[in-house]
Amino acid sequence: MTQLKTLAALLAGATLLNAPTFAADTELNLYTARHYQTDEALYSNFTAKTGIKINRIEGKEDELLERIRNEGANSPADVFITVDAARLAAADAAGVFAPVKSELLKTAIPAHLHAERWFSFSTRARVIVYNKLDVKPDQVRNYEDLANPALKGKVCTRSGSHPYSLSLGAALIQHIGAAKTEEWAKGLVANFARAPKGGDTDQIKAVGAGECGVALVNSYYLARMFKSDKPDDRKAVERIGVVWPNQTSYGTHINVSGGGMLKHAPHKEAAVKFLEYLASPDAQNYFANGNNEWPVVTGVKITNRGLEALGGNFKADTLPVGKLADTVVEAQKIFDRAGFR
Repeated sequence: MTQLKTLAALLAGATLLNAPTFAADTELNLYTARHYQTDEALYSNFTAKTGIKINRIEGKEDELLERIRNEGANSPADVFITVDAARLAAADAAGVFAPVKSELLKTAIPAHLHAERWFSFSTRARVIVYNKLDVKPDQVRNYEDLANPALKGKVCTRSGSHPYSLSLGAALIQHIGAAKTEEWAKGLVANFARAPKGGDTDQIKAVGAGECGVALVNSYYLARMFKSDKPDDRKAVERIGVVWPNQTSYGTHINVSGGGMLKHAPHKEAAVKFLEYLASPDAQNYFANGNNEWPVVTGVKITNRGLEALGGNFKADTLPVGKLADTVVEAQKIFDRAGFR
């Protein structure tokens, strides 16, 4: 009898050991192409609130996507985050994202700033900066104005193959058509003060120095310089003006940072919690005050003197960001033919 009781106890123990467990996720594997030091506070705050540890792998967008595809069903990645709507849409088209059931995300984030399987969490605008001594603001009220022969030898920009340039080109195709976008690209190239080079900060400094009369730049680079205490930065921003393009038509082009849960995510519960956290007031404040981006959620209070100096009361383009990928390849072909490289 004692042996039978012992055997029963052992079997009961084995049953408990083999029973499925439903413990909450305690970690999250994040693949991110955002390389901003200020995001450290974003991640540590999530861990402090939820107890979920974030294991982070950083890299370039293409490298991370290739890694996710190669890992396939064995991928440890739960969430992929990157910058640029066309890149996010391309990742979605490659089938790496999974649907996310979250009324919070769909309610908090405006419809034009999310797709079915990925969400934007911050925005930045593509604005025009001009040298106050060389160009008048009325000369550059619209993106299309940059192709005006009156600006010959005055325009500076970064490479036409950069995602910031391509996303703008993709949006223009959808607003004014491919033929007019190609005409614009040719006019833009004809007005170059120099061959495209450098990043957006380089364009701002070149305009401030008078090397260029006008340039296309992302707003968060400007906000960063507006609140900088470096003498060179202060000197540059004192000499430039800022235009929010196309305020009487389709609005200023915006781009995003965003992400989604991956198809083979091993920690799906943690992935959804993290995405919902990114839409929370705390996280939205980190995007705005930490990295000079605008929140996607309305009503979030911003205390960022760089953004305040830049001003944010402008008409933004409401073209659904998920549609930018539809014409980005065509934009690249147009830019290549126009010599915008």
